[in-house]
Amino acid sequence: MILTKFNHATVRFEKEGVSLVSDPGTATPESVELLSAATAVLVTHEHFDHCDADALRAGLAGNPHLRVYGPTSVAELVGDHVDRFTEVTPGQRFTIGPFAIETFGGVHAAIHTDMPEMANVSYLIDGKVYHPGDSYELPGVPVETLLMPTSGPWTSVRQGIDFLRGIDPTRAYQIHELELSEAGQEYAMYFLNLVAGVAPVVKLAVGDSVEV
Repeated sequence: MILTKFNHATVRFEKEGVSLVSDPGTATPESVELLSAATAVLVTHEHFDHCDADALRAGLAGNPHLRVYGPTSVAELVGDHVDRFTEVTPGQRFTIGPFAIETFGGVHAAIHTDMPEMANVSYLIDGKVYHPGDSYELPGVPVETLLMPTSGPWTSVRQGIDFLRGIDPTRAYQIHELELSEAGQEYAMYFLNLVAGVAPVVKLAVGDSVEV
């Protein structure tokens, strides 16, 4: 499987001619282009930085084969293409072409107690790559490659360290980074890597690909 990092939380997975795109948000200028060539899109939750409604609808309009998977709230974002939306909840297993998908999590990490809870579905792809969306919820299964969030109003270095230790991945790549400057991104990874004592979180530049 080839993993390609795009801005913020958007990642593309490719295998055997099938392309999955996760969390194509407003911070990702390539979202429509990515969706026009994708087989499916996996959405963790409806926040704009994870799901650009305009890009999603444009992708669906231009790509008749594209399907969307996400929590029930994402159904409102697909416009007239609800017939190509599949609701997912934690604890499911399904396939998309050659990809095996498992879902975990359930709730977006808390920003403040005065804010209502929001659904957040985390995805484990091919039993290897874990995209947690906006959460630090542990999947309770082995993870080879972790996509590690490092910025946002809900993130915490302390919780991030415990999350890394709880998963203990073989490798980890930074995502959800755009609310930090370049220096801030390096700073966040420095403290995570200094204390966690597991595989270091590393940075992939936008457009960089790795085989996982």
